[in-house]
Amino acid sequence: MLKKFKTWYQNIFKQQERLKRRELLDVKNHQVEIRDTLYFLAKAQFTDIPEILGIERAVYGGKTPWDSTAFAAEINRINDRLYLVLRRNDRLLAVVGCSFDHSKKEAHVTNIAVVPDYQNRGLGYFLMTTVIKKTRELEYLRVTLEVRISNEHAQRIYRDLGFQNDGIKRGYYFGDHEDAQDMTLILN
Repeated sequence: MLKKFKTWYQNIFKQQERLKRRELLDVKNHQVEIRDTLYFLAKAQFTDIPEILGIERAVYGGKTPWDSTAFAAEINRINDRLYLVLRRNDRLLAVVGCSFDHSKKEAHVTNIAVVPDYQNRGLGYFLMTTVIKKTRELEYLRVTLEVRISNEHAQRIYRDLGFQNDGIKRGYYFGDHEDAQDMTLILN
C-alpha cells in the first residue's frame, strides 16, 4: 500500500512540475520596444512556418536547414520547446527556437534568424535575452547553442551575453559541412 501511495504522490508531483514548466514557457502575445521601435512578440504558430522558412532561405543563401515538418514537430511540443517570433507591420522579422531538457536542467537554442534587412537592430539580442530569462525562471543551469565558425558577428553577440566557447563540432552543418562552435552560458 505504501508503494502505491508513493507512486501516486510522485506522479502528482511530476504533473505539477510539468504544468509549472508549461506555464513558464507560455508567452503572451504583446508589443515590445527594441531600440525605440515597437514590435509584436508572439509564440510561433503553425501558420508562421512558411514565413520562418522564408527567413531561413534569406539568411542561409536560399537553403533551409529545417523543413516545415521539423518546425511543425518542434512547435507542437509545448512542454519542452519555445519558439518565438517578432513581427512589425504584420511582417515576420525574426525567430528563435529553444528546447528545454528538464533532466539536465539545460536549455538549447535550436534556431535563431533575423531577416537580413533587420539585422543589427537588436532583434536577435532581444530574443536571446528572452530565452535566457525563461531559462533562469525555470531555474536551469545553462544555455547552449552551436554557431557557424565563420559567423564571428553572432559569436561576438553570444560572448556579450556571457556565452563561452565549449568545443568545436567538425563538419556539423548540412550541405557545406562547416564546423560549428559550441557555446555555453552558465547561469548562477
